[in-house]
Amino acid sequence: MAKVLVLDDETNLRKVLAAMLRRNGYEVTVAADGEQGLAEFEKNGADIVVTDLVMPKVGGMEVLRAVNSSRPDVPVIIITAHGTVDSAVEAIKLGAFDYITKPFDQAEIQSVVAKAIKQHESAQRWVRDDGKARQAMVGDSPQMAEIFKVIDKVADTPSTVLITGESGTGKELIASALHDGSARREKPLIKINCAAIPKDLMESELFGYERGAFTGAVTSKPGRFELADGGTLFLDEIAEIPVEMQVKLLRALQESEFERVGGIKTVRVDVRLIAATNRDLSAEIEAGRFRKDLFYRLNVVPVVLPPLRERKGDIPMLAQHFIEKYNRKLNKKIGGVSEDALLLLQGYPWPGNIRELENLMERVLLFADGPLITGKDLPEPVRGGAPVAPAEPAAEEKKAASPPPGEASLKDIVRQKAAELEKDLIAKALEETGGNVTRAAKLLQISRKSLQTKMKEFGLRDEGEDKDS
Repeated sequence: MAKVLVLDDETNLRKVLAAMLRRNGYEVTVAADGEQGLAEFEKNGADIVVTDLVMPKVGGMEVLRAVNSSRPDVPVIIITAHGTVDSAVEAIKLGAFDYITKPFDQAEIQSVVAKAIKQHESAQRWVRDDGKARQAMVGDSPQMAEIFKVIDKVADTPSTVLITGESGTGKELIASALHDGSARREKPLIKINCAAIPKDLMESELFGYERGAFTGAVTSKPGRFELADGGTLFLDEIAEIPVEMQVKLLRALQESEFERVGGIKTVRVDVRLIAATNRDLSAEIEAGRFRKDLFYRLNVVPVVLPPLRERKGDIPMLAQHFIEKYNRKLNKKIGGVSEDALLLLQGYPWPGNIRELENLMERVLLFADGPLITGKDLPEPVRGGAPVAPAEPAAEEKKAASPPPGEASLKDIVRQKAAELEKDLIAKALEETGGNVTRAAKLLQISRKSLQTKMKEFGLRDEGEDKDS
């Protein structure tokens, strides 16, 4: 369940927003001003922040800066009156996810929050330790050395860059590094995940709309191209843009101009475009889902990010980087990774790439007790993925290697040890959360139902007992 923090000094508006979001299945916490809201955020966190722009004590812009400083992965949505729309646009340029004008339409808020949640969950947001994305990129493998060379050569140019690679390889971090290394670094870097936007809203998101352009358009609104004017626009998952929209995007890239939805005035912008995708665009072109002319326009400077399984030499450095990051976040003092654990990490195929490694290191640090992370601290899939599979033995060798009757096989031993580790992790998560099943499930990154089933299986709590209330 996604957690939304709502900040507004108007009691009735606060209640209406909270009730509406709860009806949509979100966990909602409210605050009467920015000072109270930031204290709540620092204490309990949130997945999304919805804040009024003008509030006593601490206003919405200060909330935005504080959230972006500590948790740049958390989307901030600004609520504003008509008279302060310009300030809301400025907030977007400073990193706000979107803004909503008063009096607001409930369907619009629901749509914006849903998009923010989806982008927060799926997107490849990377926390930059010191504001310099290039410095936060970790790796000294030959593949990464070549990518660093490309970044250094093309960052301070207007050329379009197309980043390709599997999900979780760090495409957004490359985009941030290109922006930070350019003369546009003082201008906005506007990011948009095309997979998180409904197809019928894609045009208005990219190019904006005029008042009255469609039902619910009670005011004019600039699109992401306008917001990125003078800076950089990063289009993640660009293969998700509908074919019919690709024509207008191509024209905007070639001519640096477009019209808002429902508008007749041509808008000119100066935008450097960076695009990314985890799909094979050649195959998409062959299937008729992506225009060849748009591909040629995007593929000026191609950057191909290798999966983590092809740059395993970077795993020790990445693991240490995440240990240091989550030591600070979790107030832990883990020194590093033991040799046996490192071998296991390098033997695992990492289907989720760097994102999976980061998530795993956070979870392992949470439960680790010793000065180093050891092999026994790692989950069973990682511990089982390290050994290189030997050549398949002949039938006679298999028969000779079979355990005597009555003795446990290696598979049985592994299954037993995995169950013991799983039970221990669940028990620690329940202890950490005071027996709260929902929070424990979130900590373990499994569904609440799966956790309840496991608890019953391991006899960790009587059936029906629950401390979630």
